[in-house]
Amino acid sequence: MLKGIIEGCLLAIIKNKEVYGYELAEKLESYGFHSFSEGTIYPLLMRMQKEELVTSTLKKSTAGPKRKYYSLTPKGEAELELFIERWRYLQNNVNRVLNNESNTNLLKGDGTVE
Repeated sequence: MLKGIIEGCLLAIIKNKEVYGYELAEKLESYGFHSFSEGTIYPLLMRMQKEELVTSTLKKSTAGPKRKYYSLTPKGEAELELFIERWRYLQNNVNRVLNNESNTNLLKGDGTVE
């Protein structure tokens, strides 16, 4: 489950600005995700690229070799929107459980009423 959440977070970060892998790791850490290294992030980025959610471009670096910068594709933007919908649904339901609140109009994951 956490892998899917991290993937959604990566999509959100990339949507804001074209970024390279190490920068993504730093951004995740700045948001409180301390246990994710480049070794965790790069396989996710490769899979996301294979699934055509992101594209990459090699660009010169001021310090060392060229860096691979990632940006969202239209498919990646759609996946991010779907992630946000699912996250809000999950967050609402978990909050209800934690607060011992039931909802008589139960919403399914696609926003329809059961």
